[in-house]
Amino acid sequence: MQTKFKRQQLVRILIDPDPEYVEYHNPEDESELKKMPIEKGMLGKINILLPNGQYHVAIFNPKDKEKEEIIAYCELSEDDIETI
Repeated sequence: MQTKFKRQQLVRILIDPDPEYVEYHNPEDESELKKMPIEKGMLGKINILLPNGQYHVAIFNPKDKEKEEIIAYCELSEDDIETI
């Protein structure tokens, strides 16, 4: 199977993901994190390639770009992300 992206590759989200498929990193802070919606243009990193051909993407906190703090994970297709 030929893939466009590799593990740990930095990417930008091109769509607003469905909130139903967003999995917040720290469940204790989920109510606080939901105030910061996952939107297009946010940065992330490929976590794993799923068996269905989708990518499991770790999404970074947009307020702290240098630290790469993960706030959530989301399942996205190849067409929904781009290389930075």
